[in-house]
Amino acid sequence: MRFIDSNIFLHAFLIPRRPLTVEEQKVKEEAKHIIEKVEENEEVAITTAHLSEIINIVEAGLGLQKSLSLLAWMITSRNIRIYPAAKEDYEEALSIAKEKNVSANDALAYICMKANGMEEIYSFDKHFDQFEDITRLPKP
Repeated sequence: MRFIDSNIFLHAFLIPRRPLTVEEQKVKEEAKHIIEKVEENEEVAITTAHLSEIINIVEAGLGLQKSLSLLAWMITSRNIRIYPAAKEDYEEALSIAKEKNVSANDALAYICMKANGMEEIYSFDKHFDQFEDITRLPKP
């Protein structure tokens, strides 16, 4: 099982307001490909914090109904495991975020991965490259 970062969903689903560069279009297509694999039942994991981040941003960009449809799909999919994020997780994430100079949600993803035996994450966020014991996919 791989962790799937919120930016995969955002790149795949959000509609850009300007023409994308060649590199940005490549990222968007790769994100769509990863989502297709999830739709074909690849097992992935996410935290409630990342889920909330995705739904809020999709709602702001595409509207309430699209965000609710995405939420319904994510919470009913048997291959998407959603782990809770507790206060204690954030306390640990804060320490890691400061040490590695990453966001709290990136640190939270890392904590979730380590706690659940995951070694790979789908993400375009290069901050995950700082964690030597996990692998970021797609490879840069």
